Amino acid sequence: MKDSTPPASEPLVTGAEVARLAGVTRAAVSNWRRRYSDFPAPADGGSSTPLFSLAEVRSWLAKQQKGHDLSDEVRLWQALRSVFGDDIVTGIAGIAQFLAHGDASALDEGLAEMATGLAAQDSAAEVVDGLIERFRDSSRRAGSDQVTSSRLVRAVRHFAGPLPDGSVIFDPACGIGTLLASVGSAEGSVHRGQEIDPAAGGLAQARAELSGPRDTVIETGDSLREDRWPGLRADLVLCDPPVAGSDWGREELLLDARWELGTPSKAEGELAWLQHCYAHTVPGGRALVVMPASVAYRKAGRRIRAEAVRRGLLAEVVALPPGMVVSHAQPVHLWTLRRPSGPSDSAASVRMVDLTANAPDGPMEPTAEQVVDVPLVELLNDSVDLTPSTYVEAYRQDFPAEYSKLRRDIEKRLNLLAALLPALRAGEGPGALDNATISLADLSRAGLVDLGGGEPTSASEQLDTDYLRGFLRSAYNSRRSTSSSGSYHLDVKGARIPQMAVETQRRYGSAFHALSEFEEHIGEMTRLAERAAALARDGLTNGALLPPEEGD
Repeated sequence: MKDSTPPASEPLVTGAEVARLAGVTRAAVSNWRRRYSDFPAPADGGSSTPLFSLAEVRSWLAKQQKGHDLSDEVRLWQALRSVFGDDIVTGIAGIAQFLAHGDASALDEGLAEMATGLAAQDSAAEVVDGLIERFRDSSRRAGSDQVTSSRLVRAVRHFAGPLPDGSVIFDPACGIGTLLASVGSAEGSVHRGQEIDPAAGGLAQARAELSGPRDTVIETGDSLREDRWPGLRADLVLCDPPVAGSDWGREELLLDARWELGTPSKAEGELAWLQHCYAHTVPGGRALVVMPASVAYRKAGRRIRAEAVRRGLLAEVVALPPGMVVSHAQPVHLWTLRRPSGPSDSAASVRMVDLTANAPDGPMEPTAEQVVDVPLVELLNDSVDLTPSTYVEAYRQDFPAEYSKLRRDIEKRLNLLAALLPALRAGEGPGALDNATISLADLSRAGLVDLGGGEPTSASEQLDTDYLRGFLRSAYNSRRSTSSSGSYHLDVKGARIPQMAVETQRRYGSAFHALSEFEEHIGEMTRLAERAAALARDGLTNGALLPPEEGD
């Protein structure tokens, strides 16, 4: 069997790099891999991000005569950009509607001919998918909020899980339909959507007609203000809401029956979308909604979060890795609300999943260390913070072991402190060393002190560095070196130190050095004490630690 692994020095390229090399989209490269048995096999990288030998790819492209000229797909894309500019969604929608049912009213004759020719080479669905992928990859485009990234689609599909045939799936902000089409089966599910932008909604409908899901109907309109599906109740409601602003219709919708958990504030449009989605669920149905991470802890939404928890409707919060969204690199959350099927069907806990340490293209299945089921009572505090990491980290922390280690460290530090603090004798009294002194400036001119570093340092065997630095911190020298604002700058001209024999200097220097070490260990001791107190308090209040019994 031939070993496909190239030498270590041979360059490897991703599928996206192959696409750029050939002047096509990643979808085209995926089609080549399926269609051509002689396409180079992956040399490394695994199934999710395969890597190919650059030499083998170039050889194959030359053999197939691909990449030498602009492909028909690239020509079509460039023509669309030329005609529609930033309104490229309208252009792709026109292509999709033309290929789906022959409606060329939105296209000129040249675009229709190019689309027809390209569809004859591949399929109508592949033509549209290629244009959408190119739109997704293009920079500085208009309408990026109409596209859910492939990473986010993969995450939503994973946490939605498999659905039985006949399930009703609804997306009230479906954009071009990517998320809506990603779950359920193409033949056995009922897909319904609504989109405020007519071009995006038309594209979503045409895509469904070309490649499924077969039973798909998209309505156009503002879902919050003009719900086109008021009577629809779905088994699963998916939503990647548009970027929320203050103008989501609060004043017009203050008494709307959808606000079961409370009327959201102007700043909490995401919680309006969350409740809109929940309002469209059947008993036992779920709403799976993409939310900004800040919704989990913002003060304005505390009452609505508390009500969702208190009533047992919030089933799961998943913190996804950074880089899942097209428009920014901040982490987002997936919230799952489940409508109880009966009086005793509400949740007793909320599953918290923290995937923020994972790569955005990495596995979506969490490990045991990334999941914890939190009882409702632990969430219903003053802040009702629903950030998964807050609970995952606390539950996975070994409180008894960490607290025992901190106590041992503090005990060792206490013994060390007692040893460091020098046993000083009584002297002749304040002022006994004031008579025979010398200025730091004179010591520097004599070449006995180096002032070039951060602190003065002895440059002679006649002077002990610790002795020097210790006396420079005397009350007299500190007063002269400290400004009225509290900042310290050594007064080289005015600073003075006593004149002593070097043997005496060393005794003083040893004492000053011990005091410096003592102060450093006091600082560390303070940090250990604060950690121990906080850990003990958290452990006692969450049940991980118990108070001592009599005799302990």
